[in-house]
Amino acid sequence: MTVDRANDVLDPSRDVSRPGGRTVPPFPVYDAPGAPEQAGGESLVYREVTYARALGFRPLKLDIWLPRDAAGPTPLVLWVHGGAFQLGDRRELPPTFAPDSVFRLLNQAGIACATADYRHALEAPFPAQLHDLKAAVRYLREFAAQLNIDPERFGAWGESAGGHLVALLGLTGNRQDLEGGLGAQGHPSSVSAVVDFYGVSSLADIPPMQRPAGLFPDALTAAVPPGMSLQPEYMLVGGSDDRDLLAAASPVSYVTPGAVPFLLVHGDSDGLVPHSQTELLAAALAEAGVEHDVVTIEGGDHCFFGAEDRMDAILAAAVGYFSRKLGAV
Repeated sequence: MTVDRANDVLDPSRDVSRPGGRTVPPFPVYDAPGAPEQAGGESLVYREVTYARALGFRPLKLDIWLPRDAAGPTPLVLWVHGGAFQLGDRRELPPTFAPDSVFRLLNQAGIACATADYRHALEAPFPAQLHDLKAAVRYLREFAAQLNIDPERFGAWGESAGGHLVALLGLTGNRQDLEGGLGAQGHPSSVSAVVDFYGVSSLADIPPMQRPAGLFPDALTAAVPPGMSLQPEYMLVGGSDDRDLLAAASPVSYVTPGAVPFLLVHGDSDGLVPHSQTELLAAALAEAGVEHDVVTIEGGDHCFFGAEDRMDAILAAAVGYFSRKLGAV
């Protein structure tokens, strides 16, 4: 390279964002849904859809399950997985649930289902997880016409950590300060009904998680920073036990009289998230005059272990709740 050529390359006035003088399009912040595949007799599934990108993080993915023979725009439910804010992904259901049961049952009832990944606690502290799910809701509204879903009839359903997050989603639909800047813009992130399976409602009031010996092998915890507590609630807020931070990440802090209706389902023998967490949220909803129902599963542990023989009825109750609240045909 000659000196003149080097000076040309290093010229600070040269627009290096346009190499060779060509126009370079902006990097996409999400992808279109693409093409669906058939799943069984009742569903069409869009898999591995990137609903948002964030610099420095993995792309955030959705799978979208649609009723195959829907005559018109259908309601939609966003499913949010659990995993103590540390594990899990959108395709996993608890071991007590039949594979794909949530997605298929909603489709059989004429309701679309989107199942979303979100950033875990060591990837980003709260409110990143809520920002991600709000971006997923906005994405689904952005492509509502293509997906044949009704943007006015959205619900959210989650279990454990996912129950905590859908509760927050249902309680913060009008909080612009919690929208985040990811993904599709120009749409509301609100939902019209929430089903919360054994979610945490007050992080400051959750007892320490008692882990059975060997539950987290060394190979699983190898990436955890030295000295960081493995308590999920502390990890969610960046490793802190500050009660103000814990309260800011808790659904009970956001209950207002205008909140959407809730169905809270919890086992009375839950050894990880005690039933008292549902009682706290139910009391806050009652005080604010918010419509809600509590279903207590007798003998049910976390993930409804101990109530496996009632799983069909438990899931049917949740699907029926959405059918009523979202007006499924």
